Amino acid sequence: MDIEFSEINKSFGQVHANADISLKIPGGEIFGILGENGAGKSTLMKVLSGYINPDSGEISLGGEVSHISSPADAIGYGIGMLHQDPLDFPPMQVIENFVLGQKGRMILTYKERIKEFQTFQNKFGFSLDPRAYVESLTVGERQQLEILRLLWLGVRVLILDEPTTGISAQQKDKLFRALQLLAGEGKTIIFVSHKLEDVESLCDEVVVLRKGRKVGKVSPPYKTDQLIEMMFGKQITLLTPEPAVKERVTLELKDLVVEKYPLRIEDVNLQLKAGEVVGLSGMEGSGQDILLRACVGLLRPVAGQVIINGKDLSHKTYLEFMQNKVSYLPASRMEEGLVPGISIAEHFTLTGNTDRKLFIDKEQFRQKTQEKIDEYHVIGRPETPVESLSGGNQQRVALSLLKESLNILLLEHPTRGLDIESAIYMWEKLKERCKKETSIIFISADLEEILRYSDRVLVFFSGYVSKPLDSRHTSLEQLGQLIGGKGWEDELVAKESYEPSK
Repeated sequence: MDIEFSEINKSFGQVHANADISLKIPGGEIFGILGENGAGKSTLMKVLSGYINPDSGEISLGGEVSHISSPADAIGYGIGMLHQDPLDFPPMQVIENFVLGQKGRMILTYKERIKEFQTFQNKFGFSLDPRAYVESLTVGERQQLEILRLLWLGVRVLILDEPTTGISAQQKDKLFRALQLLAGEGKTIIFVSHKLEDVESLCDEVVVLRKGRKVGKVSPPYKTDQLIEMMFGKQITLLTPEPAVKERVTLELKDLVVEKYPLRIEDVNLQLKAGEVVGLSGMEGSGQDILLRACVGLLRPVAGQVIINGKDLSHKTYLEFMQNKVSYLPASRMEEGLVPGISIAEHFTLTGNTDRKLFIDKEQFRQKTQEKIDEYHVIGRPETPVESLSGGNQQRVALSLLKESLNILLLEHPTRGLDIESAIYMWEKLKERCKKETSIIFISADLEEILRYSDRVLVFFSGYVSKPLDSRHTSLEQLGQLIGGKGWEDELVAKESYEPSK
């Protein structure tokens, strides 16, 4: 189905998210929409999928003007959207989520639903347990579930908003194969991203947005420098970080055993130095998040010790870890990191009122919020509700809320949803903390990010944890092999202690 946008405009207060965007998307293609954070990509797609009504302009589908004012209208036209944060119900089973929104098909028995689900997922090589609860799935698996649900609803146009953020390389390969199969069947795929390598390898055409406006459309062969300049209006230089490791030990893990069904991690030993950055790498669901949460008191170890600055906090609460200047930023921004329904300024009021004063100086917090907005280049205002921000801007807000003076900072996918320029800037801010002797442990699905910014790397595979690897002497190929389960015979032999470079 061909899609045509004609002079679409949408503003949020003083922010003009979409400005006179006119664009044609041919049916049966994988069409890329590329742009920096806040460029207007998600807004335009939410207009098409009925989640947002435009201020002006119209959309034609198959040559006829459409009237889309809700997601139900969009589904009626055969348009479905997979959001950055999947819209599912974690306390429910996979099969229960799969049948949500069905009309006239609810008379199917439970066994018939399971059979239909298996037929759909077998087509794409997915392997979800229909009886599993969604809260037990990884981000990539939740994406797979949402794709299957939308296809069962009969969508002919599938919109994917930043779908490769926070998923493993293997899950990305599986996703891309599924999208290519769907395009081959004549379905229209709209792939929204800020990742150049993804659109270059997947998309038949790419349109670039910048600051709410259409900059231009590009066809293969793509030139990376050209796309970067269209996205940002300038060329971007990658950061080459310098190590800031000191002698002082901020975190020590001794024979740590952590369990979260169905995974168990055993005998983890690590000494984290002040100013050091340790990256956790592996397929999603291999145990990285379990270790991270044990290091901040959100999971109690089965055995072993978690020692912070010489103090054993193994069975202490999250609050006690925070009191010892350990901070944690989760991957799920709107579920665990931010509070929907309140503004950016109210977030700073909540986190900044540490003295528990009876009366709050709103103007003081508003000024502080504006300073942080300027410092972290957030596209928004102090009174902007966090849920109305783009995913990348939500991530910037979450990072800006972290306390200045920290001993240890634990991060899940810190550059999730950030474009190249924002990711570089964010790591500059994190490395500034390292120079002040803050230690960092972070999870990332981006192997280049792991090797570029880590002093050492821990690789996870099905609950096994490698000895610490010196990132300077580890290649992308070696890292990929370990993540895929190869070479562990050498890596698991005698996990001797390792002193990081200074």
